[in-house]
Amino acid sequence: MSDTYDFLVIGAGSGGLAAAKRATQYGANVAIVEQEHLGGTCVNRGCVPKKLMVYAADVAHQMQLAKTYGWQIQQQGFDWQAFKQARDQEIERLRQVQQTALQKAGVEQIQGHACFVDAHTVRVGERSINAETILIAVGGQPIQPDLPGIEHTITSREIFHLATLPNRLAIIGAGYVGVEFASMMQSFGCEVTLLNRESCILPGFDQDLTGTLRKRLRQRGINSLCNTTAKAIQKSPNGLKLTLTGDHSETIVADTILCAIGRSPNLENLGLDKAGIRYSKKAIEVDDYSRTNQPNVYAIGDCTNRLPLTPVAIAEGKAVADIVFGKQPRKIEYDYVPSAVFARPEAASVGMTEAQANERFGTENIKCDCTTFHPMLYSFSESPSSMLMKFVIHQKTDRILGLHLVGEHAADIIQGFTISIKQGITRQAITDAIGIHPTSAEELFHSF
Repeated sequence: MSDTYDFLVIGAGSGGLAAAKRATQYGANVAIVEQEHLGGTCVNRGCVPKKLMVYAADVAHQMQLAKTYGWQIQQQGFDWQAFKQARDQEIERLRQVQQTALQKAGVEQIQGHACFVDAHTVRVGERSINAETILIAVGGQPIQPDLPGIEHTITSREIFHLATLPNRLAIIGAGYVGVEFASMMQSFGCEVTLLNRESCILPGFDQDLTGTLRKRLRQRGINSLCNTTAKAIQKSPNGLKLTLTGDHSETIVADTILCAIGRSPNLENLGLDKAGIRYSKKAIEVDDYSRTNQPNVYAIGDCTNRLPLTPVAIAEGKAVADIVFGKQPRKIEYDYVPSAVFARPEAASVGMTEAQANERFGTENIKCDCTTFHPMLYSFSESPSSMLMKFVIHQKTDRILGLHLVGEHAADIIQGFTISIKQGITRQAITDAIGIHPTSAEELFHSF
């Protein structure tokens, strides 16, 4: 067992794993340190378990839709315990897949908490490890506000492990995490109230997208209270009393309160000061190549101030390995990274919002085409099901600057357009294209 490596990765999440495996392809001697489970947030308490919950919640919608197509559904009910068991088995399988991949690549796995001694040395327990290059990929954790009674709340870490599903759920925060859990838990039969101090849900997304999604969630029975702040939480015989201020100055009662107001980097007890690495409460400072102020130390993913998305962390991790060991300096482009909200209906976005385009180019230079239509899938259903498609277009060049969708398969559709929009596709080029009929995506070709 060596104590000296070419490349030491701190954190075995998606970005760290990608960097470690890519570095071995260049012949580097690599070790990776992880204090919890392989896979980080994404595999263990993020993307994977969340998307499995989305699929479970979707079954409720599919059963309702099936009735409109003539199917007779004899029994309905959701077994939370059975789902948790199946989910945990899948997560363990994915951990084993990652462990096998690291072993095949020749990456040494070190269990424990890493703390810098200096810019080239890290201590893990009683072991001192030296590396020519060190990558920090420690990810982030949910933020909990300074609020009286906050100890009675849970975060996205704990919601996957609830002993039973609550009858009443209040969610503080209406970013994509809050909105997604609101959608899922309502499908499981929970009464959901969504709170946000901003004037709309999903701040940062296009206004038409957020307005449409909020309306559809309201039609499903999810109450979203905007311009509203949680003031205090108190335990009572009837449940948790949540006192609100703002546009909705009232007290609501819930069985469970989920805090989903954002995430902060896992920098505690990392020893960054000892290594002379610059950082703030929000992020480690890095340049365009993910390099910190210490030339041999890099940082990627949620512990930096870039986009906190798994595919971004993976791309950054691979790029670091290419830069250090492949001698291929390259920057990650963040302008056209797609994102999705796995609520029902689903929402997805790539490129500029209307507000961003107006600010950059001026309102006189921007045109937006916004279309709604009724997907064929819901021809027999009386439930609200229209799909929103919105293009943000530069008037002079005809270039598509952004695309925003709300509706079935929005995430899959947006991915197909991401490359084209990044490469500068024009409105005319989309108009001239011929789609597959009958599909929802073909409406994009006829929306102008």
